[in-house]
Amino acid sequence: MEQDDCYENVTETKYDCLLFDVDDTLYPLSSGLSTECTKNIREYMISKLGVEEEKVPEMCAELYKEYGTTMAGLRAVGHDFDYDDYHSFVHGRLPYDWLKTDHTLKNLLHTVPIRKVIFSNGNEAHVATVLSRLGLEDCFEDIICFETLNPSKSSEEPENSCDAPELPKTPIICKPFENAFEQAFKIAGINPHKTLFFDDSIRNLQTAKSIGLHTVWVGSSSKTQGVDYSLESIHNMKEALPELWEGDVDKADVPYSGKAAIEAVV
Repeated sequence: MEQDDCYENVTETKYDCLLFDVDDTLYPLSSGLSTECTKNIREYMISKLGVEEEKVPEMCAELYKEYGTTMAGLRAVGHDFDYDDYHSFVHGRLPYDWLKTDHTLKNLLHTVPIRKVIFSNGNEAHVATVLSRLGLEDCFEDIICFETLNPSKSSEEPENSCDAPELPKTPIICKPFENAFEQAFKIAGINPHKTLFFDDSIRNLQTAKSIGLHTVWVGSSSKTQGVDYSLESIHNMKEALPELWEGDVDKADVPYSGKAAIEAVV
C-alpha cells in the first residue's frame, strides 16, 4: 500500500489545466484597449442609460469595485438593457487593429503539454476577435465567456452577489465571484486543485486562490496574498514556470473546438 501511494505521488502531474483570462493578460495593458473600453462604457451610460455625465466616472468605478464589472453593477442598481447591445457598443467599437499577431505567445501555448482554457468576463465576439488578432485561435480547447455563464436574460431571481450583503444583487454572473468560477469548473470539467490560473486582476486571483486554484498574476512583479507567481509579461511563462513544459510534447497542440469555435465578427 505504501509503495503504491509513493508511486502515485511521483507520477501524478501537478497541473492538468491552464486557465487564462484574456484582456490585459494575453496582451499587455499598454495596448490601450482597456482605456478605450472604459471610454465606451462611460459613453454608453450617458447616451444609452441617461446617467448624468458628471456622475459617470465615480459611478463606473464604484460599480466595478462592488460587482466585478460595471455591466453587472448597472443591472444591480436597476438599469435594464439588452446585453448584446451593451457588448456591441462597448466592445464592438474597440480599435482591435492595435493588437498584432503574437508569435512568441503562440509558440509558448502550442508547446506547453497541458490543456488550456479561456475564462473571460468578455462576450463571445470580443474574445474571438482578440484571439484572432493575436493569432491564438487554435491554442485553446474551450472558452468560458459572458454567454457561457449568462446564456439568456432570465427573469428569475438574481444569483450573483457582491462583497457587501446589504447591496442589491445582480443577475449577471462574472468574475471575481465564486459562483462564476464554480460554473466554469462544471462547464469545462476543470479540477481547481490541479489548475493554474493566469489573470491581471488581483481580486479574481484572490477568489481563485481561496477556492483551491494555483494563481499567476500577469502584468506585475509583486507578490501579495492570493498570488503564487507573478509575471511582468505573459511571455515570461516558460522562464518562471519551466516545469509546465516537462511533459509529453505530443499533447501540446490541443484543437480549437467545441465552445471555443467562435468566429471573430469585428
